[in-house]
Amino acid sequence: MCAESCVPDKVAKVDHPMAQAKLAIDAGRYAELAVSLGASAASAIPASDVVVDDRVAFKCRIPKCWEYGICANCPPHSPSPDEMRHLVGQFEQAIAFKIDVAPEVLLRDRDDKERVGAYRKVFEIVGGIEAAAFYDGHYLSVGFGAGSCKTVLCGKQDCAVLKLQECRQPLKARPSMEASSLNAFLIAEKLGWAMYPIGRSMGPDCAGSGAVMGLVLIG
Repeated sequence: MCAESCVPDKVAKVDHPMAQAKLAIDAGRYAELAVSLGASAASAIPASDVVVDDRVAFKCRIPKCWEYGICANCPPHSPSPDEMRHLVGQFEQAIAFKIDVAPEVLLRDRDDKERVGAYRKVFEIVGGIEAAAFYDGHYLSVGFGAGSCKTVLCGKQDCAVLKLQECRQPLKARPSMEASSLNAFLIAEKLGWAMYPIGRSMGPDCAGSGAVMGLVLIG
């Protein structure tokens, strides 16, 4: 549960009351960390601002995503909306971040190097924040990426976990926000971030900007 760049020289003993007391301060630091790791913008937000919406993960089914059922972190294997509501309710803080990406990049094929790189960076930032929080005593922190970790991290290889094997990228592979019914658009709206729905049938000039998002619950 760590990223090498975020491992401290010395790890402090877990002190739950102390960790909770400095939670808001640490959350601000993690937002700054996200930017230092490559995010275009990041913000610490109350966990109550994290929107769980049944309709989001359902969009993985209709129209059915080609990755549906073939990745351990995608539906139907990802957390259900009810599980996510219960989970989010147990946290006080979250870090939301985005990476700005040109719309034309998001319209390219799923194996396009630049497109994959943008999504991979989301998973890397999530892992970095999780690691920093873990070593600060917030050892139950958990993150959510963007897109399918199978496509982003494993390419055309089958998901090892679904073959009952060890995950190839355990420090990076996570469910995406959308697979976990987290409404990234509404979260971004609360933060004042411009987000556009970008689909393959549109031209690259139809949207003012493109972005991919990640989120980490801190606790």
